[in-house]
Amino acid sequence: MQHVSRNALVGATALAVTPSLAARGPAVALPAKVAPRAIQSFNPRADAADPAKVLADLQQAWAAFQSTNDERIKSKADAVVDAKVSAINDSIGSLQAAIDEMNKKIAAAALGGGGDANDTPDRRAYSAAFNAFFRRGAGEQDLKALAVKAQLTRQSDPDGGYVVSPEVEQAIDRILGTSSAMRQLATVRPTGASTYKKRVGVGGAKSGWVGENEQRQETGTPQLAMLEFPAMTLYAEPEATEEMLEDADFDIAAWLSDEVEIEFAEQEGLAHITGNGDKKPRGLLSYDTVEDGAWGWGKLGYKISGAAADLTSMDPLIDLTTALKQGFRPNASWLMNRFTEGKIRKLKDGQGRYQWEPSTQVGKPATLLGYPVYTDDNMPDVGAGAFPIAYGDFRRGYLILDRRGIRVLRNPYKVSGFVTFYTTKRTGGGVQNFQAMKLLKVAAA
Repeated sequence: MQHVSRNALVGATALAVTPSLAARGPAVALPAKVAPRAIQSFNPRADAADPAKVLADLQQAWAAFQSTNDERIKSKADAVVDAKVSAINDSIGSLQAAIDEMNKKIAAAALGGGGDANDTPDRRAYSAAFNAFFRRGAGEQDLKALAVKAQLTRQSDPDGGYVVSPEVEQAIDRILGTSSAMRQLATVRPTGASTYKKRVGVGGAKSGWVGENEQRQETGTPQLAMLEFPAMTLYAEPEATEEMLEDADFDIAAWLSDEVEIEFAEQEGLAHITGNGDKKPRGLLSYDTVEDGAWGWGKLGYKISGAAADLTSMDPLIDLTTALKQGFRPNASWLMNRFTEGKIRKLKDGQGRYQWEPSTQVGKPATLLGYPVYTDDNMPDVGAGAFPIAYGDFRRGYLILDRRGIRVLRNPYKVSGFVTFYTTKRTGGGVQNFQAMKLLKVAAA
């Protein structure tokens, strides 16, 4: 992987901050006489390109939040104090989101660092032929031969279009890798097969202690399960005018990746959380669940929140961490949406301590009970019967399968005056270890 300095990465992340903050929506309006000093003294939009400033504002807002929330807890029902807490909580959410965007840019830079090793003369020739064919429809036979020579495919006459140029595939993969929280956390395995099969042990062999001269008892055979992960087809069909394609300054590779990457990322992100496995990956929350005390292979264990429709205590989150086996805890993390994270910020443990902590440096996420917190808006909100929080070692627990090669088919006949580019990516996913992850269910009992 190409080495990229931390300063260069931080600089590359700066542009990510302002859009993140601007997208947070309208600020909470407070009467001037009750606006907390922490809100009056800094503006999250100002100097947002400076990571140090964002981190300082985040720490300042967090300190103000703790003191104001303590006041809210003591006052029981005070609309003014409630509004102050909500306002600061929103500011913390925006600032933490800015840091998270920086972290994604750092991850994107790391993911994009290995391209030079694959930059061969044959691949450069294929990229040039790809650009010529998809711009003008010329050189189709040359494109087929060059794809094989560049080792982008083994098929000299492939069905369903052509492999996109390496630059396009790398750009799409970078966005997928940083837009989907599950793709950041899970194991991502490239494959050339349409189905990936994995045999896992679900019950260990019998064992025990024996004396030097005692007879050894026959041991049992380990129980094995076969997991299958088929690669499903995800598609997008952007279109360009013929005039755009004739423009010599029009970068078709950049245009195609821009058009496709966001659509793929949104579809993938949703499927890895809620997908039902029918022509799409099977998402984390689509599997059968069971109370953790009755857990068995093939189901995800859960702990309850203790409240019928809310999360009001830190205790169930502590229970969730202890429910995970010790071997999975060193690399464990949390997965929830930003609204759930905002709710958890207000909670304390039995000793009156806040357990959510904001980022202290770029490249590090917020933490909860000492474990990293990742947000994914595809996770459900807190509500009766919902599973809004997952905790565990997602790298060992969830597998994402990527079939090598994103393909594209040029079609100049579908819409008059336009050329459509039917672009497909084959990918799959599902749980590969049911012990490695636990869920929180919102329920009283």
